[in-house]
Amino acid sequence: MTARTTPAGTRVRDMTVGDCEAVTRLRVRGWQAAYAGLVPQSYLDDMDLTVAEDAARRRVALTRGSALVNMVAERPGPGVIGWACYGPCRGNGGPLARGELYALYVAPEQIGTGAGRALMAEVLARAAADGFTGLALWVLKENAPARRFYERAGFRPDGAEESFEADGVLVPEVRYVRALGGPAAP
Repeated sequence: MTARTTPAGTRVRDMTVGDCEAVTRLRVRGWQAAYAGLVPQSYLDDMDLTVAEDAARRRVALTRGSALVNMVAERPGPGVIGWACYGPCRGNGGPLARGELYALYVAPEQIGTGAGRALMAEVLARAAADGFTGLALWVLKENAPARRFYERAGFRPDGAEESFEADGVLVPEVRYVRALGGPAAP
């Protein structure tokens, strides 16, 4: 198990089965905080009802193993405060050599503390070490804070857009990409 601690005291390590409930709650809280007004509130409210099911699915997936890499950020006291997941690019993501950042969430009260930057640095380092030449990610088109975070990490929109359906409403996303193993994409 790989673990790295930042000077600010954030420890980034591989996710374990014991982290599944905390990660699921973190993801739900992240969606509810970041996507309020961008995704129907009914959809966000219903996420609380699926925490146990989602945590159970995560436990099964981690014990079976997969090509996905899951890691958490933690600090003494609050425990798990962030989660990131990456792996091979899905069909809509581009070249096979490109990986995809599927998720990066930080507890709402921990945003701005460096936990997100620590997770991102670890994702970029590990993905490059895994042989990916670049990473893609999808972000809500109207989520300006997340888009600024990804842009500061060297990601740039490549013009691709898709939408997903949430309680009958289409929610637009844009794809961002970044080269690995060298300077950030222009």
